Amino acid sequence: MATANLVLFIFCMVLILFLTVVQSKDGYKLFKASLPKSQGMPWPLPFQMTLSEDQLLIDTDRFVFNLDQRCDILTIAFQRYMDIIFGAVKNRVSQTKSDSNRTSVFEFAITRPLRDDDVVTALHVDVKGQCMDDAYPSLKSDESYNLKINPNGFATLDANEVWGALRGLETFSQLIYTNNGGVLVINVTSITDKPRFQHRGILLDTSTHFLSVNALKKNLDLMAMNKFNVFHWHIVDDQSFPYESYTFPAMCEKSAYTMEDIYSQKDIADLIEYATLRGIRIIPEFDSPGHSLSWGPPFPGLLTKCYSAGKWDGSYGPIDPSSNTTYPFLTQFFAEISQVFEDQFIHLGGDEVSFDCWKSNPDVNAFMTRMGFPNDYSKLEEYYMTKLHTIVDSVKRNSIIWQEVFDNNVTVAANTWVEVWKGDYQKEMAAVTARGYKALLASPWYLDLISYGRDWLKYYLADPQDFNGTQAQYDLVMGGEACLWGEYVDDTNVLSRLWPRASPVAERLWSPIGTVDIQSAEMRLDEHRCRMVKRGYPAQPFNGPGFCPEEFVDK
Repeated sequence: MATANLVLFIFCMVLILFLTVVQSKDGYKLFKASLPKSQGMPWPLPFQMTLSEDQLLIDTDRFVFNLDQRCDILTIAFQRYMDIIFGAVKNRVSQTKSDSNRTSVFEFAITRPLRDDDVVTALHVDVKGQCMDDAYPSLKSDESYNLKINPNGFATLDANEVWGALRGLETFSQLIYTNNGGVLVINVTSITDKPRFQHRGILLDTSTHFLSVNALKKNLDLMAMNKFNVFHWHIVDDQSFPYESYTFPAMCEKSAYTMEDIYSQKDIADLIEYATLRGIRIIPEFDSPGHSLSWGPPFPGLLTKCYSAGKWDGSYGPIDPSSNTTYPFLTQFFAEISQVFEDQFIHLGGDEVSFDCWKSNPDVNAFMTRMGFPNDYSKLEEYYMTKLHTIVDSVKRNSIIWQEVFDNNVTVAANTWVEVWKGDYQKEMAAVTARGYKALLASPWYLDLISYGRDWLKYYLADPQDFNGTQAQYDLVMGGEACLWGEYVDDTNVLSRLWPRASPVAERLWSPIGTVDIQSAEMRLDEHRCRMVKRGYPAQPFNGPGFCPEEFVDK
């Protein structure tokens, strides 16, 4: 009996051990399946890329960037990417200076970098044009670059302008990954890259909820990681006026949520510099004549009084186009804006203008009769927008407007851009470009409209040129924007709500038109999301269950 019990006990132990091993193997398979399925794959996908399976080691002790000219923008970028690629480990070995023009992160005028077989010790950066340290990116900026990681470890980045070099540095950082042995490697790679569209934007709304300068800077970091190049700053709206005007200081004093929730002139200059160092333009939006209730408290008479039963009912509507004080105010205000913001464009809004208040106001209607367009409120809107465009043109800035101005048959200057945000966007893009206006697409990329599940797919498949038109019309499509309106967004969730959900838009606007492989995109986006998390940003899961090898830690 004792022998039989012993045999039974041994059999049970063996069975338990066998099942444990099987379950462990199954668990390992599940573990492996949930890992990101690509390594060292850039996002967005480059214009042309040849990628070898041959790996080269990154020499973490000796690695440097070198450049054949002085350029503060790139010198600062080199340090930023040393921190991104190597982190705290590299910081401990990057303090020694060998001469006045060289540190362990930057070499000046070196004919060729040091190298060993199968080891990358440097990235040689060559910018053909002269680097101007006071340069500001523009619509005409050349963001193209060539990046080569050769089998002998010699790595080069060539660009026509500094802006292309910045894009290439980001791609280089994304090609580097940790292999199974726990060391940093990069594959032998050849990339020729350029953007499909020149305007690749992110809109954030800082009026409905205030967003801190720190949050805006983190978003600029993430924009650079995704090769966005325009921050469309919807800075004020009905709810608050957080812009600190030096010409009209009462505007934020009376209409900001609090005097802590404002953007000072110093804050704005700091953000513009921060964005410029990442090759990002900042286009401010001051939306009018609607969405302007916060403009009113400092300036009695600027907004239209709304009437009911022949009497003012105590409420206000859009800016009053009939008032004698409206246009002198706008002239001074936009003269200031043109001095504060360096970009050639100002977004003038023009959306969701209700005509009801104008219709109710006897003074407005009397003005319309005197001007020869009684009861034609689209003409009143045209009158206002024409005057505003003239003001903006006088300070040598171009205008962007929302589509309603176009939809209301308002005639605007030929160099005005129209941003499409609602309705059948294919039909609207076709109509706008048929009239000869340059167009931006936003409507399929309203990221504040959240839904459960894998919403990234619809963002990825939308395309600004997906409409019936001629080649001349397609050439008028300048790009698009992912928009995150702020009714339910503040510092606590703005980054996680936006990223990586904006990343599919980034690839659509940067990569070639034929980039539509969902399976490839899914794997690369999974890696890219984990890359953002690894770099310290709370990019939310986008594709169901899974995890990142290095999870987010709130610092």
